[in-house]
Amino acid sequence: MPEEEPPSLQRRLTWPWFLVVTVAYLAIIQGAGILVGVDTSGAKGDFPTTEAVLRDGLIPVALSVLFGAAVVTRLGWWGDVLHYRAPVRRWVWCVPISMLAAALLAVNYGNLAAQPLSLVLSLLAMTLLVGIGEELMFRGIGVQVFKKAGLGEGKVALWSSLIFGAAHLSNALSDGGQAIGQAVIVSTSGFFLYLCLRAGGTILLPMLVHGLWDFGLLSSMAGTDPEGYPGIAVPILLQVVLIVLLVVRRRSITPAPPHHAAAPGAPLPEPAPER
Repeated sequence: MPEEEPPSLQRRLTWPWFLVVTVAYLAIIQGAGILVGVDTSGAKGDFPTTEAVLRDGLIPVALSVLFGAAVVTRLGWWGDVLHYRAPVRRWVWCVPISMLAAALLAVNYGNLAAQPLSLVLSLLAMTLLVGIGEELMFRGIGVQVFKKAGLGEGKVALWSSLIFGAAHLSNALSDGGQAIGQAVIVSTSGFFLYLCLRAGGTILLPMLVHGLWDFGLLSSMAGTDPEGYPGIAVPILLQVVLIVLLVVRRRSITPAPPHHAAAPGAPLPEPAPER
């Protein structure tokens, strides 16, 4: 892994410039997809063939990962991006664990079993790269932009998640008005992935969760005549449950501050709310 740069060698990135970087990132994905994409209009599935996955997904996403890695390298932020230092209470681990379980339950194993192995492996590779690329941009660069600006963890989570959701409005080029609802849903997912980052203390955990989550959702779209699967409802139901849970427990994410100096019998201080 790249070594952490001393603060004196790190470059600064303000949030307006982060928006510029995000637009460039999206331009790479959308532009490469248009340039190398294949015609799948005659197929029912979004990923009917291995060639379609490679050209419509894997190549554009791989280019975006390289772009994100180049930005982090230029900024000298690898140490901060790879290792996140913001402790959380143990219960927050239920977020990544439940998301991983939901992702595995959402996989349409029957549909994938009917597809060529090359199609399944290329779809898995594409979704894992999506997890790497998007997490590098939004839970990596984005979170660090707002954290280095002095914002509290609550606002870091809020703004990085909103930009993550807004970035998916670019899908309007292919999905039309559906991209608006998708952006709203993705914003909530961004907050859950931020909690994965804090729980694991490394960006590798949200990368894995994100990649497998997308694989589960897209597994029903593989092949020329994909089969439906009721398990696709599991991630949707989980998001509702997690939203309710986090609304109820939003003030108990961060551990209470140390109380070494407290007098015997004195009440423990309340945990600091997320700002």
